[in-house]
This record gives sequence, structure tokens and C-alpha cells, in this order.
Amino acid sequence: MDLEYLATGLELPDAAKGLNIGGLTADSRKVQPGFLFAAFKGASVDGTQFAPNAVAAGAVAILCADEQVAALRSSCPQNVIVIGASEPRRAFARMAARFFGAQPDTVVAVTGTSGKTSVAHFTRQIFQFAGHPAASLGTLGTIRPDGESYGGLTTPDPVALHKELAELEAEGVNHAAIEASSHGLDQFRLDGVRLTAAAFTNLGRDHMDYHPTIEDYLRAKLRLFAELLPAGGTVVVDPGEKYADRVVAVARERHLTVFTVGETGKDLTLTGLKPAGVGQQLTLQTARGEYQVTLPLIGRFQVSNALIASGLAIAAGIDTGTAVRALENLKGAPGRLELAGRTRTGGMVFIDYAHKPDALDNALAALRPFAEGKLAVVVGAGGDRDPGKRELMGAAAARHADLVIVTDDNPRSEDPALIRKAVLSGAPGALEIGDRFEAIAEGVRRLNSGDILCVAGKGHETGQIVGDTVIPFSDHEAVRRAISLEGNT
Repeated sequence: MDLEYLATGLELPDAAKGLNIGGLTADSRKVQPGFLFAAFKGASVDGTQFAPNAVAAGAVAILCADEQVAALRSSCPQNVIVIGASEPRRAFARMAARFFGAQPDTVVAVTGTSGKTSVAHFTRQIFQFAGHPAASLGTLGTIRPDGESYGGLTTPDPVALHKELAELEAEGVNHAAIEASSHGLDQFRLDGVRLTAAAFTNLGRDHMDYHPTIEDYLRAKLRLFAELLPAGGTVVVDPGEKYADRVVAVARERHLTVFTVGETGKDLTLTGLKPAGVGQQLTLQTARGEYQVTLPLIGRFQVSNALIASGLAIAAGIDTGTAVRALENLKGAPGRLELAGRTRTGGMVFIDYAHKPDALDNALAALRPFAEGKLAVVVGAGGDRDPGKRELMGAAAARHADLVIVTDDNPRSEDPALIRKAVLSGAPGALEIGDRFEAIAEGVRRLNSGDILCVAGKGHETGQIVGDTVIPFSDHEAVRRAISLEGNT
């Protein structure tokens, strides 16, 4: 592809005229002859130090920050074009969008602390219920219309993301829902995606190892509405959620359409909610009249997620009645309050991805009404991540559960015992069992009729990170094994 088109809006030297670019990457190890290499300056590593490796591998152009252009031009061969940008990550994402070109006709995105995966998962299902070949991209990977899933980075790097969108379009997918993480938004990974609508779920404590303050964390989320959603786009939000007012303020300032849902929402108003077996009956008031639907999921937060997904679908052109009726057929995302097994004694085991205090609060609060007996939880916290949330995780567990078992999550490079100690400080009297399988097995052993065990933290993951090693481990497999060892089915 012609470099002049690829770098639209950037100042190019005369030698760039007519130069063809065969590919682009920000990883010098992936450079091939004819590639453009993006040299980003990170917190600890400056990508320009890998420029010689990229040139040796055949890079014909290098993108860097404006202030690094002079030094790179003096050190690179004259036939290598060096391009500067005030924000090279954003410029690179837009280059990736131009390079791959095609995207599904309708793309929506969702951001927030909790619920992104469920909302994207639900929105894809609503699109498909309405008859559109649809995909979702995020933590669970890319899920295509046939249900195939692969990958698994909440917001992929720009090259992977735009390549994926182009491939989906080529396969006939015309609707897509994307998770937008704070990291992805802060690092401009979604720039260049042509969005129709964007949603906000909620904001709680997370990623404090990356964002210095909650305000900085929120600011990253707000980029989706302030900068990425184009004029004419629609913002979907539940006004009852904390910080939703900040999202609405940005939308109003830009004169974007705001679609609100939930008990205080005006477009998809929740006027009634009551249990219905292992599900919930919703009464919804809309401009098209009143609807009563049964959502086959438990948890008040899943109601909000489902309504936000409906709002995204409606904002993307799906008929209101169709979007609402689709709620009756929703399947929960893997590892999100998922019933993983029943014991011979009549206990139930649920698996949930909750690895943040707010998410754990929500998951346990959702399960409590269904526990005719005791509610137990197996919980831990990840290493090399925000240490401030560890005690809060323990406190959330102790607030709701009759039995708390503290175990290892992904300790990474930290001492697992010290992580457990921090979690235990928020849950006095909790059991401490470091081995995750043994912790799950102990929780299963203690289940009686009407009891519920929630295994929290890892959800759909199939590995446990200890040091630099990923050890195969699945909570689903662990639960099945623990139940089988008890002679249960």
C-alpha cells in the first residue's frame, strides 16, 4: 500500500513518494521486507532502540514521536523513511485501519470496569437473533457466527484488531461488538474503528497498577465517547450506575444521541423485576409500549448488562421489539455466574470471573437469594497487580458469604503467601488453602442441600500464572474433578 495514503495527515519527506508498504508492526521481531515499523516509547522501554533490528529485517519506514525523528534519521540508512507524529500510537492505529480497510458495516463498542464481556457477548446474540451474521471481540477472543472462539485479549493491538475486522467482513459478518478496555483506549488501539454506538457499564476499582488515579482510569474510558465515537453516534448508558453522569456530560457536550436504560433510564425503562426460576422476569417500558420478558440469567447486574446490550442493538438499527424479545434467549458468557456442577447432596457450584471487589460483591449478592442453605466462596487475588484491592476482595467475600476460602489466583512473580495474607486481612476467620484445586475441593466437600459455592477470579481462563510459567489450570475442570471425587454427578 502506498505510504502517502497510509500516512495521511502526517508530514513525509520527498523520498516517501511512491514507496509501497507491505505490512506494519510495532514488534521488531515481526518485521518482514517492505514493512513499516512503529517505534513507541513506553514506560520502561523505548522502541527506537529496536530500529536497527527492524531495518536489518527489511523495514523501509519507521514511525516514531516527532522529537525522535532527527536522531533516527541520522542513524538509519538514507533509504529508510522516518516519519514523525505527535501521538505515534494513534497514527499507527489509523494506519492499520487504512491498511486493512474493510470493517463490518455496523460496529459497536462497550467500556466499563465490569460487564464488558457480557455486554459484547449479549449484543452479538441480539444481532444474530435479528438475522445478522455477527461477531464479538474481547476477553473471550473472537466469537464468530458459528460460535468459534479464539484469541483472548480484551482489546487487541491495532494491527491484530483491524486485520480481524477485515477478515470478518470478508466472511460476511456485517455486525460486530467490541470490548474497549482502559488500556486499549489509553494506548489508542481502537482508533480507526468506525463505530455506530458505544456503551458504558460502570466504573469501580481496577488497573490501579496502570492508572495512577480513579480519575485517570475514568478519563481513559471517556475517550471512547469524547474522541472515538463519531458525530451522529449513540451513547448507551444506565444512569443508575456511578460515573454514568460523566459519560452523559461528554455525550451532551458533543451533541451525541443518548440512549438510557434501567430503572432511571428513559428509553428502555425497567419498571418491574422479579425472580423467575433460575432467571428474572423483566417489565420494560419503551416508546413502542410495554414488554414483559424472562431473562434466563441471575443477578441484578446481568439485568443492567442485558439492557445495555439491547440499547446498543437498538442504537445500531435493530427493531425495539426484536431486541427486547431476544433477551429471552440470551446465554451467559463462559465463566460469568456459570453453573458448573451440582453435588449428590444437592449443592450447586458456580464459576465467576470476578477478580475485582465490585464484581465479587455483585456476583455474591446475585447468588445469595438462590442459596437456601449456606453461601461459600473460593477467592484469591492476582500478583503484580493493584495490591490495594486484595483486602477489599477479602472484605467483599466476608460481607456476603458464610464460608470464605482464600486461595491462590495468578501469583505471577509475587510470594503467594503474602497475597493470601492481604486478602485474609479483609476476611477474618476465613480458611486459607493455597493450592487452588484443594481449596475448590474443600468447598465442594462442605456443600449440603441448598448450599452454593462460588469459585471466583479466573472464570474462563485455562491457566494459572506462577512466576513466568503458565500452568494448565481450569476452574471448570477442577470443579468437575472435585465433584467426581466426592462420588457426585
